[in-house]
Amino acid sequence: MFPEDLKYTDKHEWVRSGNGSTVRVGITSYAADALGDVVYVSLPQVGEEVAKDDACVEVESTKSVSDVFSPASGVITSVNEMLNTTPEVINSDPYGDGWMFELEISDPSELDETLDADAYAELAGE
Repeated sequence: MFPEDLKYTDKHEWVRSGNGSTVRVGITSYAADALGDVVYVSLPQVGEEVAKDDACVEVESTKSVSDVFSPASGVITSVNEMLNTTPEVINSDPYGDGWMFELEISDPSELDETLDADAYAELAGE
């Protein structure tokens, strides 16, 4: 159900390792389903420094407003500008075009606490 090549947080974010210490971050299909139809996303600024567990994205849906947290400390290197005009892609393609930001991680060991797909599926009750 959840892609095997990703790592997951207990706050329902996914992390895809990229080149070196840069990772791509989004929310899981479980989180997107729980939110309902996403209508607006407030993305962080490129160059912004974030700490592990900082709320750095705000997602508004027809049901609620929810924060997305950084899985590690680092600097935002890229944001998904497509979400400014088509935030609903988070619902339709959470692991592809629905990514939110890329992060240059300052301490890769902070990702040691992430979950694999099986452990996340258990957490999500799937």
